[in-house]
Amino acid sequence: MRVSKSKVNPHLKKELFSTLHQTIADLKTREEVGLFLEAFLSPAEHETLVKRVAVAYWLDKGRGYNNIRDNLKVSSATIAAIRDAYQNRPGVKVALSKIRAEEWANVWSQRIKKIVR
Repeated sequence: MRVSKSKVNPHLKKELFSTLHQTIADLKTREEVGLFLEAFLSPAEHETLVKRVAVAYWLDKGRGYNNIRDNLKVSSATIAAIRDAYQNRPGVKVALSKIRAEEWANVWSQRIKKIVR
């Protein structure tokens, strides 16, 4: 689907974006989010979004271009574009902090399970 060249009324556009953002905020589980994304994104768009997040995450973790390129099957140009475009964006920082928090919780959950056994 391509974006129309005709411009939507700015007030309506603001309302539409607000509705979308609220809808996403109201999703409660990973399953709901998955169903939402699969309903509104094509498989290629969904995979592209997944890879963008993964590239940003792996760059944040210090992985090299070759490792990212080989594992995610993306070009070095794509990695550089994501690094440049997303590096200082607040939304990327929020997403990465959520991923780090989930990682931390998983690590400690496993450690606690080992102690409790």
